[in-house]
Amino acid sequence: MADRKFSLKRLFQFYDEVLSLPHKNEVARELRDEDDLFLLLVYSDMLGIPNPAFYYTLELYPFIIERFHDWHLRMGMEKSPLDGIRCC
Repeated sequence: MADRKFSLKRLFQFYDEVLSLPHKNEVARELRDEDDLFLLLVYSDMLGIPNPAFYYTLELYPFIIERFHDWHLRMGMEKSPLDGIRCC
């Protein structure tokens, strides 16, 4: 009986992987786009775009500063557009 449970569990895992395999790239792309939009929102006030939530996003800077370099390169900016953040 225990072998049967184990095999059913593995069968369900295999079934789930087969169904999700074609969509892994799409999901990864959507997550990256969502992350890029969030970083744009956080840094928007520094880029000159008014941000009504600037006060609340200010405390997030220490946590996301490490991802800033990858973000501005993905956005097509060769150098950091912000004077206060030197990453390149």
